[in-house]
Amino acid sequence: MDGNGRWARGRFMPRIWGHKRGADSVREVVKCAASMGVKVLSLFAFSDENWGRPQDEVSALMGLFDQYLQFETDQLLKQNIRLRFMGNIDRLPEKTRSLLLGAAQKLSACDGMTLNLAVSYGARAEITEAVRAIARNVREGIIDPEHVCESMVAGGLASAGMPDLDLVIRTSGEQRLSNFMLWQSSYAELYFTKVLWPDFGKAAFKAALEEFSTRQRRFGLVSVEPALGVSSSLGRMGEEPSGKTPC
Repeated sequence: MDGNGRWARGRFMPRIWGHKRGADSVREVVKCAASMGVKVLSLFAFSDENWGRPQDEVSALMGLFDQYLQFETDQLLKQNIRLRFMGNIDRLPEKTRSLLLGAAQKLSACDGMTLNLAVSYGARAEITEAVRAIARNVREGIIDPEHVCESMVAGGLASAGMPDLDLVIRTSGEQRLSNFMLWQSSYAELYFTKVLWPDFGKAAFKAALEEFSTRQRRFGLVSVEPALGVSSSLGRMGEEPSGKTPC
């Protein structure tokens, strides 16, 4: 969700003003995604690298995050939205961490869309921790090194139990993944838009989904021409392609 600072700068306002407006976009997109039947929506709220920003901006971002959790949790409950999070939350201020854990607990029984917040998160750190856990089990003789497989690594990630990403949306004209869910996005469709995040509302989100619906997802296989009268072996949105088996 990129472009908050540039949005504010273009209006001769402080960067935090852009972050505040960006929170409105979060609210609108979450509601839209849930209404359209999206199963899981992951938002990159704060990265490991973001800790290196000026302290006043970091403090302001944590304050905004606190406000979102305080005022939106009941709305998420009404929408039957479950909350998950991923990242090193031990680095968060005590109040923010407490609010995040409390919101996740309050929404744990919801069975609608899952809202997954990446907070103090970095994909390389996530993968490293999963590999480290496997290495400990190998050292203790719990796992045979020859039996280590992709499903085992995926099961050690913070996103365990959730599907791989179907679509990655990057706003503000940037065209990179920026250490976001690298393992889970291996076959995701990438959508880049010049729209700054504070201007990315329901219409822009629907436009991204419409573009996604036109993509032909082959997962490394070869598509089958419909004229041949043979059904494609590729899975539907959110499903594994045919032939891919777990370890």
